[in-house]
Amino acid sequence: MSTRLARRLERNGLGLLSPPLVLLLLVFLLPLLAMVPTSLHPYIPGKGIGEGFTAEHYVKALTDTYYLEIIGRTLALGLIVTLICLALGYPLAFFLARTQSRWRPWLMLLVVFPLLLNLVVRTFGWIALLANRGLVNDTLVALGIVETPVKLLFNFSGLLIALSHIFLPFMVLVLVGVIRNLPRDVEDAARTLGAGWATTFLRVTLPLSLPGILAGSILVFVLTVSALVTPRLLGGPTYKVMSTLIYDQFLQLLNWPAGAALSFILTAIAVGLISLSSAVARRLGAGA
Repeated sequence: MSTRLARRLERNGLGLLSPPLVLLLLVFLLPLLAMVPTSLHPYIPGKGIGEGFTAEHYVKALTDTYYLEIIGRTLALGLIVTLICLALGYPLAFFLARTQSRWRPWLMLLVVFPLLLNLVVRTFGWIALLANRGLVNDTLVALGIVETPVKLLFNFSGLLIALSHIFLPFMVLVLVGVIRNLPRDVEDAARTLGAGWATTFLRVTLPLSLPGILAGSILVFVLTVSALVTPRLLGGPTYKVMSTLIYDQFLQLLNWPAGAALSFILTAIAVGLISLSSAVARRLGAGA
């Protein structure tokens, strides 16, 4: 009887999952697979995609120092933005999840509010703030912290600040849901047994919230390394990351094979890092 019930539940589960799986296949996987042969064709300047197959685009992207620098810059940006969002987002999410204040809905609204604004509008807002004569530099000069404006546009610093602000709400929203569902009786039991607040947090709360930390970190990392609008506007035409480089290869240089190869390399690196972080998190969770 239990075997029949398990099989029925399995069939029902697959039935419920089939529509989104089919949509994912049509919208994501098939277009991605269609680019595989494109990435293996040569590119002839002035003519477009040539005949035959070659791996030169992959080899060049993985051996040329220009491309390696851009790949490293993109991954470093994704990692640092993720760490900043986690460091700022976890305390905020913990407060929002545990507070009993009547202002909690309004505080949640403040977290969600930036997501209601268009990404281009938020990016132009950061351009106005970080410009040489923007609010940030004018304040630093007025306070005597610096004598001349600090260059915060068209470099790593500007992208780091803007992307951390843009993707912080995603981290907070993921962590709030996880922290609110943590069993409070486990924390109460730890305190009953003599554990202090810090010990309870480090030994109980933090390990139990590890799935949320992992989910939020993966989400922010993927969004950061694939972001296009903000790096394009804040980085300008010269300061490139992988997304802007791929954009230029496809739409400006019309080098579709190179753009497809770079897209697959970025996807493979992101998936590899996500798989590695998931394995580490599972091991740490099992140890805890």
